[in-house]
Amino acid sequence: MKQFDVVIAGGAMAGMTLALALDTLSKGKLSVAVVEPFPVDHQAHPGFDSRSIALSFGTVQILQQLELWQDIAPVATAIKHIHVSDRSHAGMTEIDHQDLNVSALGYVVELADVGRIYQQKIAQRDQIELLSPEAVETVERTQNYNLVSLKSGQQLQCKLLVAADGAISSCCEELGITLNEHDFDQVAVIANICTEQAHQGRAFERFTSQGPVALLPMSDNRMSLVWCLRPDAAQQVLQMNDEAFLEQLQHDFGWRLGRLTQVGTRASYPLLLRYREQNTSHRFAIVGNAAQTLHPIAGQGFNLGIRDVASLAEQMVASLEDVGAYSVLSAFKQRRESDRVGTITLTSSLVHLFSNDYLSLRIGRNLGLALMDNLPPLKAPLLQRTLGLVAR
Repeated sequence: MKQFDVVIAGGAMAGMTLALALDTLSKGKLSVAVVEPFPVDHQAHPGFDSRSIALSFGTVQILQQLELWQDIAPVATAIKHIHVSDRSHAGMTEIDHQDLNVSALGYVVELADVGRIYQQKIAQRDQIELLSPEAVETVERTQNYNLVSLKSGQQLQCKLLVAADGAISSCCEELGITLNEHDFDQVAVIANICTEQAHQGRAFERFTSQGPVALLPMSDNRMSLVWCLRPDAAQQVLQMNDEAFLEQLQHDFGWRLGRLTQVGTRASYPLLLRYREQNTSHRFAIVGNAAQTLHPIAGQGFNLGIRDVASLAEQMVASLEDVGAYSVLSAFKQRRESDRVGTITLTSSLVHLFSNDYLSLRIGRNLGLALMDNLPPLKAPLLQRTLGLVAR
């Protein structure tokens, strides 16, 4: 039986970031095991697939503190300007990095790039052991430690088990942590797009009656598309040929980038809010998508997860003698409550406000967007969330 201070179930973005954060902040004083079901060097790893994510300004600050950003920066594309609009209506608002005196509002990275960088970094850390392909089978908890049995039959003893194993967390299921779920009745269609005009670091979020269309700037002048549609409409656009797909997207998005010229491989996933009110239990903590999986509107989910990871790492490093102690987990739970509730409420409210065509809501949201563009005090709270400058 191997003994570790911490066992992290899940080796995608949240789990790997936590492992590296603990090693850096503790100066190598903590032994960490990362248990990952998929071979991490394989292109098919679902946690590091072809998708892109937007890292907020606040997330980049956290990654800098954890000494991770300098390696990610070369493969990141800066977001200099965000344009928010409502299709066929007047309301719109714009956010520019110069107005806020920051070098960028955020950055877009491809998950496959970050996966490769993280794998290289993990391989250089003596105190981190990556067990892959491997999975947690059962968990037995005693007062002072956990006994984690893996699919291979190997057993690990640890002071703290962390679930970072995605929305349908097998660790949470094993320990009976309740999952709340709300179906937004939307499907996200994702793909990389090429456009006639250069993006120049601009990101776009355009609200339609079916849901938001987001285009994020990427390297090689590509755009990362997240197109939220009703399930039947999503099925239709997924079955279209490239020409018809681009024509329909052009109709929904508009011409702010000129003609949409090319689309890459398409994928889709249903949009649900999944969250566990309880993000701690005895010698057990939950971070990232295992704690909450949000609608992609306003790009909050991953950034919220990174704030989970950073807060947990800080609390653990402040109590190196027993990282799974009640006092550590109690402080973590308390630190995260306001941010989690606030971000979940904001994203869910935005979906319901912007994903329909009721006249009263249409007038209200257009008035709101216009007011936001002209009254900075109204813009400030949403800006803070967008930039990830949230107390944690």
